[in-house]
Amino acid sequence: MERSAPMKKEPDQNQPNTHPLSKTPAPADLKSMTLGQLRQFLSAMGEKPYRAEQIYEWLHVRHITSFEQMTNISKSLRSRLEDSAVLTVLRPLQIHNSRLDGTKKYLFALPDGNVIESVRMKYRHGNSVCISSQVGCRMGCRFCASAIDGLVRNLHVSEMLEQVYRVGQDIGERISHVVVMGMGEPLDNFENLLRFLTMLSDDHGIRIGQRNITVSTCGIIPRIRELADTRLSITLALSLHAASQEARRKLMPVAEKYPLQAVIEACDDYFAKTGRRITFEYSLIRGINDAKADAERLSRLLKNKNCHVNLIPVNPVRERPYEQPDREAALAFQNILEKNKINVTIRREIGRDINGACGQLRKSYAAGHEM
Repeated sequence: MERSAPMKKEPDQNQPNTHPLSKTPAPADLKSMTLGQLRQFLSAMGEKPYRAEQIYEWLHVRHITSFEQMTNISKSLRSRLEDSAVLTVLRPLQIHNSRLDGTKKYLFALPDGNVIESVRMKYRHGNSVCISSQVGCRMGCRFCASAIDGLVRNLHVSEMLEQVYRVGQDIGERISHVVVMGMGEPLDNFENLLRFLTMLSDDHGIRIGQRNITVSTCGIIPRIRELADTRLSITLALSLHAASQEARRKLMPVAEKYPLQAVIEACDDYFAKTGRRITFEYSLIRGINDAKADAERLSRLLKNKNCHVNLIPVNPVRERPYEQPDREAALAFQNILEKNKINVTIRREIGRDINGACGQLRKSYAAGHEM
């Protein structure tokens, strides 16, 4: 069966092991399986191991949308797969094209009727896709549209991969970079995230190099340390947004559980184990964290660290009172960091005319539709 069109919203489930109202095992989520898991699944059906390689290629290289397209697979096996597995395919409900910079924003329908957002950004180095890892978010960051309605559920591996596949299909070009920085906290969906990262960079799939993958987190310390232990070559981006514990706690409730200094130490541990430079994301908010004193405090916090600071003029959200500073204030903030030998850039604003900030398009859609 094909998983595509929106259906009735189901209860929050991370992995669909059973149907909501029965003990009957749910169909297997084929696209969430690694090649090894797919071999085991087909072996249990009495199939030869080489069938796994064939099917994996159809799913993760050719990006088919129905079992019928697997033309080198027998009709009988296709029929059995139809009965025992689902083929997750995301359908775009809306695609918005920026007239300012060529950014494209996608609103995808999930099989249970929820919706998520993805963004394609065109750079000189290639096409980058920013994907969601959850429906909503429970972190509660004050300036973020994704957190306004809380967490609905985690995304399955297939749903994360599908965002990359469908954007690539839509633009007809290779995706070279992936950023897990859309809706949700990636490290709050940790097991699915790890499998997604592995499959995304798998030689049997679309082979996006791990060094071209960035994962953002608001600072879940145990998961940062676990991620470091995997020795993956991805870039870790910490949503910092303040240079003192008191200021960060006001913006990000997660700071109550994971204090700033402990988060910085976890980032140091990540760098020590992986050799990958940390990116610190810092949303500049007028009158909140954009003063000279804030820049000097940030410089002291990051002194002598092999890191990069990404200054982001905050995206205005209708439900929040926060505003971005003017260009001169942002440049002055950047200048202070540079004088203190901190590697820093001001992120280019993209997609402003198409609700480019995380969660804005979903909020707009939900206001006019029953979820």
